[in-house]
Amino acid sequence: MSILGIDYEKCSNCNICLTTCILFRKDRDQNKIIVVDNPKYKCNSCGQCIARCPEDAILYEGLGKTLTFEGIKKPETLVSYDTIYKFLTAHRSVRLYKKKIVPIDTLRKVFEAMSRAPTADNKRFERFSILSDRDRIKNLNDAVLEAILSNSETNERFGELFRLISRVFHSPIYFDAPHVIFVDSTEESKMGAINIGIIITYGRLAAQALGLGTCWNGWTQLALKFNPKIKEIANVKSNMVGTFTIGYPAGTKFYRSPPRTSKPVDGLE
Repeated sequence: MSILGIDYEKCSNCNICLTTCILFRKDRDQNKIIVVDNPKYKCNSCGQCIARCPEDAILYEGLGKTLTFEGIKKPETLVSYDTIYKFLTAHRSVRLYKKKIVPIDTLRKVFEAMSRAPTADNKRFERFSILSDRDRIKNLNDAVLEAILSNSETNERFGELFRLISRVFHSPIYFDAPHVIFVDSTEESKMGAINIGIIITYGRLAAQALGLGTCWNGWTQLALKFNPKIKEIANVKSNMVGTFTIGYPAGTKFYRSPPRTSKPVDGLE
């Protein structure tokens, strides 16, 4: 169990932890909170008890680091709705990149944002990897391209497109991006795919805030169905993979958002 107990020198006996998880109990005889090791209710390492304890009195291990900063109690004060709405609306897929390599410290910030994404049941079975070597990206590009073109259905759908963009890009599958990021998960279910989608969205939005461009790449996942050996080239461990390109945009400018229709919401009125 990741939660070890309570630091009673810090604990103010506020009982907030009792409302966060069934593993916490009030020992009436000792008049203190205890953590119960109950085989029926396993700790899923969600960290709610740690986040909500005002005294930082929860003892734990193997969960990573916590953060605190001004505004964490009221996140709505950190950014206005109008600002975040404009930021989301301005988000675009970028398919033209500069050759400039993104500094490691900047890439780390993207991965750190991805690590903050929620996952179903907080299982966190995902693994991150990145390719930054031009030759290795080209090898992966060629393997993905061959896998897709070898299948009659996907060849009919993408063949002409690939022939056209191959005239422009050295690695057309990845638009000559300097980096390709992968998120793979051993949770090979619909929830695993949803988790990957959320994680990549966190990464892409963080990248935008850092002046970077990104583009979701579904072709890699598609090619895995036809050639499982692509996993070795991409350095991923499972069949459930999400991929996106990342780099500095090369002259890509948007003057307005593309048109979007409002979706009807059942039950709103």
